[in-house]
Amino acid sequence: MGATVARSKKEQELLLGTLDMLILHTLVLGPAHGHTIAHVIEHTSDDVLQIEQGSLYPALHRLEDRSWVSSYWGTSENNRKARFYRLNAAGRKQLTAETSRWQVMLGRSDDCWEIRLGLRSRSEALHG
Repeated sequence: MGATVARSKKEQELLLGTLDMLILHTLVLGPAHGHTIAHVIEHTSDDVLQIEQGSLYPALHRLEDRSWVSSYWGTSENNRKARFYRLNAAGRKQLTAETSRWQVMLGRSDDCWEIRLGLRSRSEALHG
């Protein structure tokens, strides 16, 4: 058995908040289903971040419960039924607030912040 690392409540909240922010950032360019969201986050972080379904879907449900995203059923690119998530006005406002908070924490401008997190546009992530 591996060693268990006890995390403080603040550390857990920071991790959840970071995943939430990455999901919201991914949805800025348009609706996406869970698999695409995970792929974009992984690709834009140069595969440093690996998003597991056990983390992704609870986060998406949490964001939907907070009314930061909405969802609808659609057809994925491989012709399967999939739940798509879309950023709404409240989610954009939350993303702006969280981005500002991170910028203050990191003491960086927008460009440095995006470079530091390795974020690129979803288009680059999907086609780059």
